[in-house]
Amino acid sequence: MRTEGRLPLSPEDSNIPRDAFGPSPSQTVGPYFHQGLVHGQDLPLERENLLVVPGDPLQGERVTVTGRVLDGDGLPVPDALVEVWQADPAGRFPPDTAFHGFGRSDTRREGGFWLFRTVKPGRVGSQAPHLNVWLGMRGLLTHLPTRIYFSDEDNGADPVLALVPPARRPTLIARREETPDGPLYRLDFHMQGERETVFFDVD
Repeated sequence: MRTEGRLPLSPEDSNIPRDAFGPSPSQTVGPYFHQGLVHGQDLPLERENLLVVPGDPLQGERVTVTGRVLDGDGLPVPDALVEVWQADPAGRFPPDTAFHGFGRSDTRREGGFWLFRTVKPGRVGSQAPHLNVWLGMRGLLTHLPTRIYFSDEDNGADPVLALVPPARRPTLIARREETPDGPLYRLDFHMQGERETVFFDVD
């Protein structure tokens, strides 16, 4: 037998104490299935992060850019995905047929490193050479945009970096190292803590 009635719409409509209506627990969006992701299926690990077309001539300095994504405890995040988009050495967005301008790398390498093999970008107007970065991982509802600048460039007049407090700017600047394979720039992304990376609001 059915009876007529209605459920209470708010604490005021019931005898339930107000403090019983708390927020719902946080949940990760998903699940999603790896079969639906193009990433990692068709490109070997050493090619999916290569912004330069193999065998094609391209002007500019060939460099490697690498680092880790670290959580609040300073531990590497094993399932992060880093995407970069950059200008070519002349400051153009693509550009030359020998240059993709876009790359993607995850953190499945030993030690949790992401890595890109590319050419150093040129200045874009008044902006210092940089890589645009989109960072994603399990548990994030949206990508986090940030940038990578280069320690051996004149970054002082960059209008975007000027928006960042001076004490926080080092979180965006990759340090140059000389290696047998050529110049390498290293920068870790910190998700939390005193060294948390600066992320930008992008409409």
